[in-house]
Amino acid sequence: MKHYIEITLIENSDINLFSLWSKVYQQIHLGLVEMQDDQKRVPIGVSFPEYVVGGRSRLPASHDTRTSLCIDKYSVLGGKLRLFAQDEATLAKFDAAKWLARLRDYVHCTDICPVPEKLKGHTVYQREQPKTNKERLARRYAKRHGMDYDTALACYGKMAHESITTPFIRLKSLGSDNTFCLWIKKTVVAEPSGATFSSYGLSAVSSVPDF
Repeated sequence: MKHYIEITLIENSDINLFSLWSKVYQQIHLGLVEMQDDQKRVPIGVSFPEYVVGGRSRLPASHDTRTSLCIDKYSVLGGKLRLFAQDEATLAKFDAAKWLARLRDYVHCTDICPVPEKLKGHTVYQREQPKTNKERLARRYAKRHGMDYDTALACYGKMAHESITTPFIRLKSLGSDNTFCLWIKKTVVAEPSGATFSSYGLSAVSSVPDF
């Protein structure tokens, strides 16, 4: 990945950042769909330079309790998006400004720039599909604990389960017109790898520069 453009989202009183991400990324996705080859691979990858990885922190025990508490810290995407390609011509062909034209009051796009020689490292941004279906989880819980499904579903809210801290963008499916969440997981990798991505600019194996 030798060249990139950076898109800054500008939220204001008309639209919040979460809604703006939906509108911006929907347009980027539409453009990347048109860049697909016969195997649905795209030569453009994305990164979120302001992405903050969350986790879990443990608060010390208080006077009122002898046990400490675990507090979830959610990851966030931030307000910037970068598009990477191996060459300048690929980004010029994509023409991000064209796809974001109707959002020009809410975004700022840089010109195509060379990736800096000095990098922090390399990062993989991939789609994550967490298990959030309460009916499915209730069925599994009932089977594991030998209880009927209705009882498991009724007490689902009290079940101990891992909170989802991965940030997401809400999008509309081009095929069904249904709304869904695109969960995006960030992983730091030791070496650069791959150069093809999905129509969301994501990949489980291809990396992008981090700077």
